[in-house]
Amino acid sequence: MSEDTKLVAQANENFYRAFESLDVKQMEKVWAKESPIQCGHPGWRILRGWNVVMESWRRIFENTPMIRFLLTDVAIEIRGNMAWVTLYENLNSSVEGQNISATVLTTNIFEKGPDGWRMIHHHGSSVAQQAPQTDPPTVH
Repeated sequence: MSEDTKLVAQANENFYRAFESLDVKQMEKVWAKESPIQCGHPGWRILRGWNVVMESWRRIFENTPMIRFLLTDVAIEIRGNMAWVTLYENLNSSVEGQNISATVLTTNIFEKGPDGWRMIHHHGSSVAQQAPQTDPPTVH
């Protein structure tokens, strides 16, 4: 594993630690301040720009008492000073006293700058939960 791959993996882990902390100051640290940023939360319209993206995190954090992630199928690609991470977020959360579990297909894009790898784009799409298939499909 190259040094840049390790650093991108660390930047991605920092994003999820900030997310789980529910602390907007921690979240601000993982995003690039010198580049245009974008964020697409599941079910939301695309958000563009620092103030709008950070306000979305504030709103999420104010309404989420707890969230935990198990990341699976993580893949990292790097091209020059750009990197993207694709993965599944398997999350457990509590909303209005109810436990919620969901799987989100996610792309995180990072840009390498003077402060290291910083997020410039986060996009998550809900994934339909399907029961595992026990028997092979039959064709009639």
